[in-house]
Amino acid sequence: MKTLFYNGTIYTGYAVIENGAVLTEDGIIKGMWPGPVGLASAAGADTAGSASATGVGTNPTEMAHTHDADIYIDLQGQALAPAFIDLQVYGGNGQFFTNHPSFSSIEATYQYCLSGGAAYFQPTMATQSDELMDLAIAAVADYQTKGGQGLIGLHLEGPYINPVKRGAHVLEYIQVPQKNKVAELITKAGKHLSMMTVAPERCTPEVIQQLLLAGVALSAGHSNATYEEALSGFAQGIRAATHLYNAMSPLNHRAPGLVGAILEKAIPYASIVVDGHHVDWAAIKIAKQLLKDKLFLITDSVVTNNEGVYQHQLEGDKYVLPDGTLSGSALTMIQAVQHCVEKVGISLEESLRMASLYPARVMGLENRLGSIEPGKEATLVWFDKDYRVKKVWVRQ
Repeated sequence: MKTLFYNGTIYTGYAVIENGAVLTEDGIIKGMWPGPVGLASAAGADTAGSASATGVGTNPTEMAHTHDADIYIDLQGQALAPAFIDLQVYGGNGQFFTNHPSFSSIEATYQYCLSGGAAYFQPTMATQSDELMDLAIAAVADYQTKGGQGLIGLHLEGPYINPVKRGAHVLEYIQVPQKNKVAELITKAGKHLSMMTVAPERCTPEVIQQLLLAGVALSAGHSNATYEEALSGFAQGIRAATHLYNAMSPLNHRAPGLVGAILEKAIPYASIVVDGHHVDWAAIKIAKQLLKDKLFLITDSVVTNNEGVYQHQLEGDKYVLPDGTLSGSALTMIQAVQHCVEKVGISLEESLRMASLYPARVMGLENRLGSIEPGKEATLVWFDKDYRVKKVWVRQ
């Protein structure tokens, strides 16, 4: 099945194609090119293969001579981009994964992500009991076994964090990682645990290597690490930082802390919550100027919940605990992109990369996701000038 998307601004992740077209076949991108396209024909795989290195053809007349498409999508002059990837989201559509990990809560979270243009996601569990972590692993395994879409794997934010920087996390469930317990967690989780947020100063080199060898992407967060401890953790293989500035040792002129180590670009990537509550707009701008393509977007989104140990209440456009502690965002990914453009002054092209290409790189998925290039998945988001998602296409 061939689909031709035409009459839109195409944000490929590497270029912007005005009045462009994209051809997909059976869920794979075959080619894209600029210029008007007649509805009689579309580019085939053979001509797409002869495009430039970025997959953008220079002669639409030559590109449009081979095969008719089965479906034509008129983008109405609006934007088409790689669908977004949310690596930290706690629930959606009224279901809170952290308290009630299940197939249905993951599916509800997925539908919430789709509404904001994200086709891939990591359901995230805040620091919880061993029993609930086991249920989270089982829920992710069940969802993946039954063919649930979009799920990269489980993100455990904790329990190996620092109580001093726990933020909204529950103190009684925070653990000091022990090799035997980490080994048990790895055995239980298998391939279903994709990311963990840990405090580097709480993890021995042996524990870090245990997790890395199991294929778990490690992110530094909820940490009171010194600058030196942070550098040591990054050197051992911690590849990211969780919600920059929040719940971490701050930058001080005599003690640079975890924030200082991140801003010095000692770490490959850092996520940030762009809602105007977690981080001031000016601080986001400073981070972007320093980190450039190492800064990526997450929603850190939660839902209203009035039971269990994490009781989130919506206050305006943010979530707080009953005591007023900031506990999560009400963002979607398209809103985060919009804030980057309108509040921080980042270009739309770059803001889209922060929501798609860079998260794909964090998780080692850039060979199939995060950009519009021949051979990659045709997982796409269509949105208008007001940042309203029109549709998300997901490879079946």
